[in-house]
Amino acid sequence: MRAHLAALAASSLLLYGCAVGPDFVAPTAPEGKAYTRAMETSSVTPGGEEPAQRVVENSSIPADWWQLFRSAELDNVVREAVAGNPSVAAAAATLAQAQQAVLQARGGFYPQADFAAVAERQRGPAFALGLQPGRSLPVFSLYSLGPVVSFAPDVFGLNARRVEQQSALAELQRYQLVAARLAVTGNAVMQALSIGSLRRQIGAIQEILAEDQRNLSLVRDKFAVGRGARADVLTAQTQLANDRALLPPVGQQLAAAEDALAILVGKTPAQWSPPAFDLGDFSLPPELPLSLPSDLVRQRPDILAAQAELHASSAVIGIATAQMYPSFPLSASIDTAALSTTSLFDQSSVVWTLSGGLTAPIFHGGALRAQRQEAVEAFRASLASYRQTVLQALGQVADILRALDHDAELADAEHHALDSAHEALELQRAGYTVGKTDVLRLIDAKRSYQQARLGYTRAQAQRYLDSAALMVAMGGGWWSAP
Repeated sequence: MRAHLAALAASSLLLYGCAVGPDFVAPTAPEGKAYTRAMETSSVTPGGEEPAQRVVENSSIPADWWQLFRSAELDNVVREAVAGNPSVAAAAATLAQAQQAVLQARGGFYPQADFAAVAERQRGPAFALGLQPGRSLPVFSLYSLGPVVSFAPDVFGLNARRVEQQSALAELQRYQLVAARLAVTGNAVMQALSIGSLRRQIGAIQEILAEDQRNLSLVRDKFAVGRGARADVLTAQTQLANDRALLPPVGQQLAAAEDALAILVGKTPAQWSPPAFDLGDFSLPPELPLSLPSDLVRQRPDILAAQAELHASSAVIGIATAQMYPSFPLSASIDTAALSTTSLFDQSSVVWTLSGGLTAPIFHGGALRAQRQEAVEAFRASLASYRQTVLQALGQVADILRALDHDAELADAEHHALDSAHEALELQRAGYTVGKTDVLRLIDAKRSYQQARLGYTRAQAQRYLDSAALMVAMGGGWWSAP
């Protein structure tokens, strides 16, 4: 028996060959160092009161990129969000599920051993039991037990391609977990910056209301001494009422941003409240790291996930190809069989079997070829999706780089407009006090100052938001984390 087993094992080893089907090769990375034709982002001009920013090409992004804004409260909120967000927990569980699928597929590389025990009640043929013809057939019991071993040599790499497919799918889930974490950190930072911006806008509106109150007091004082008209008082009151209407919408936006940040942290708005962020709590990063396009495709989790999906599609072609070749199932068993349980373990009751077979597809109505061609077309679709993901990523980075330049220019222009509007307002207020101008010009100057004040606040906030967006678009530095 041992000689038969050794011969069968040797023949199985000889049957192994290379896996059929294509071997996956990752698509080539894009060439060039620029994201835009002009690449206007080597330096970014100062934007009003904020410092200048400089884009540093071919530099590494820190894993905790949000710390570039130098806010301890922001750092605490982001870490709390990563730890408590349900989307991250779901992605982590999905990754663990995919890893178990890989282990399940690898089980096909090993023999499968089972233990079988059977008890049967039979009526046997007379000649088999040595009885004379015509005698009644006896009823007897048959007992058997023992191990059964089966094995299918992976001659054409069918199981190897299945393991390759499941490994690629597990890699896909890994990058989706990274993408979920990046989305949570990016959204948490964006919401925190939005909260700071909205609080700054509320502060600006409150300053505008204070200016409105000053104008109303000035008009009332002139009316009280007979130097002003009642219409001027009503105009000033209307302006104050209109500006008060600016507060509720901004307050609602602030409440929505705070609620969104609570949900990102994994809490309800009733359970958790974010810190009272203000735009002044953050520092605008003076240097913005920028990866090369060839590095971007190896860093962004959405691109890497698309590449893993492409790899899985390639493995499916190998699976479909291997199913067009023969298979060689092997099995062996050692049983003890007896007519009574008392003699079940006698040496004379030992029965062993050893078998090998071949199953080759001959005719399946073209189904196997169609199945392989289906896998090929699915691979082409995945390749097109991968290329589209890369193009969108490069375009997103290019848009943000241009936006950073425009943000700085806008902030600088809004700052000059604010200075001019404030000076014009003071001149109109002084002229109205001495009777050299009317209330309409004062209100018009006040409205220009209001628009400039809010415009500059929004322009400042946009620089912070686009700086954070660039870090997210670069992949967030997850690859440098411990």
